[in-house]
Amino acid sequence: MKLTEMTITEFNNILASDAPAPGGGSAAALEGAVGVALTNMVASLTLGKKKYAEYQDLMGELIGEAADLRAQFIDVIDRDTESFNSVSAVFAMPKDTEEEKAARKEAMQAALKICTYTPYDMMRFALAGLELTKKALGKSNSSAASDLGVAALSLKAAVQGAWLNILINISGIEDQAFAEEYRKKGNEILAKALPLADDIYEAVLTSL
Repeated sequence: MKLTEMTITEFNNILASDAPAPGGGSAAALEGAVGVALTNMVASLTLGKKKYAEYQDLMGELIGEAADLRAQFIDVIDRDTESFNSVSAVFAMPKDTEEEKAARKEAMQAALKICTYTPYDMMRFALAGLELTKKALGKSNSSAASDLGVAALSLKAAVQGAWLNILINISGIEDQAFAEEYRKKGNEILAKALPLADDIYEAVLTSL
């Protein structure tokens, strides 16, 4: 069964078990999906309200963009665990001969790269989610302002959690050009996402 087809209790139970996956990566993706869903909800609660008539087109756009981002986050919840499984599969490979050891090493390097791609996608999605949430600030239903704050916190957790997963994977990658590329890309996203998340949270806090 896919993780995304489980009940909340089932997902939480397997996360708490000694199973190596799902782990922090899939949890980070779930945080992102929750964050974007909250922004989607706030936009939905604003749509059709006379008080926010001038922002109706914006809210419609936010709802459409949030739907796309939610789908991407949901997809990467399972993709992250599938990527980790590719690493686990390497441990089952034989390592008796020098040829087998070389093949095992090559397979591990390839698997670690695959495991780097998925959290990087999460980071991209989280930044997009934060940019979306920022657009709703001061233009959406004030009764749901706290939900935008929680959205920002969830998306911040997603981007930082994904970053930790990138770091642990590239630490084992021998291709230094690849490792440096994703370290650079990740840091560029963090430099935008973290201040944005904090700005949103502080703006919401001030408004309450």
